[in-house]
Amino acid sequence: MAQAAHYLALAERLADAAGAIIRPYFRADLDIERKADESPVTIADRQAEQAMRAIIEAECPDHGIRGEEYPDKAGAGEWHWILDPIDGTKLFITGIPLFGTLIALSKNGKPVIGVVDQPISGERWAGGMDGMATFNGAAVRTNDRDGLAGANLFTTSLNEYHPDQAQAFARLSAATALTRQGTDCYAFAMLAMGFVDIVTETNLHEWDLAAHVPIIENAGGRITDWQGKPLRFDGQIKIETVIACANPTLHAQALAVLQG
Repeated sequence: MAQAAHYLALAERLADAAGAIIRPYFRADLDIERKADESPVTIADRQAEQAMRAIIEAECPDHGIRGEEYPDKAGAGEWHWILDPIDGTKLFITGIPLFGTLIALSKNGKPVIGVVDQPISGERWAGGMDGMATFNGAAVRTNDRDGLAGANLFTTSLNEYHPDQAQAFARLSAATALTRQGTDCYAFAMLAMGFVDIVTETNLHEWDLAAHVPIIENAGGRITDWQGKPLRFDGQIKIETVIACANPTLHAQALAVLQG
């Protein structure tokens, strides 16, 4: 338990360091660059990841690091950090405070510690090896909704869905009460707190998702791919589909609809 507490505290230090860099750039006049995949990136993304990497390399020099903005650092053992300095850069550059810094520590490919930090609102979600999920230090739980008919469904953008995925999503949307787009990592955080029922995404990367796994699972939710299989964090980078649900009952119902 001492090791678990140490690593969770370290993940929170990384969030503190990233947030201190990000806040002065929020709603500032920034140069926006486009990466090879046409996604935007700013100096805030890069400096925040650099700061987190520097802390990890000083504190845990044998740990591997995978981040969105810089090449992988190979580790010497079972521990690997997975970093997204600003998940929701499109929200960040448009002045909308629903982005987040995502920090995960995986052991043998399974995320066991996760932190999601919103540095403008001062909101922080964490999940650790103690089986707890917290919001600003207080325990949180997902809800116990047991039917799709009353559920709300969130995704970032339908523009990311392939035609067959869009058809599956449309079926799920028709079966639920409310569908909303555009919240990136924030919808996953709200699911952990019991406000959101289902989140689906497609064509993401390991750094977009790893931090959510310990938080959602410790809060009582389920997060898998659209076939119900555990998400992989073994260097594959691209994750084709993901669905997070408030509880196993809702998860089973949603999977059945997605799979037609």
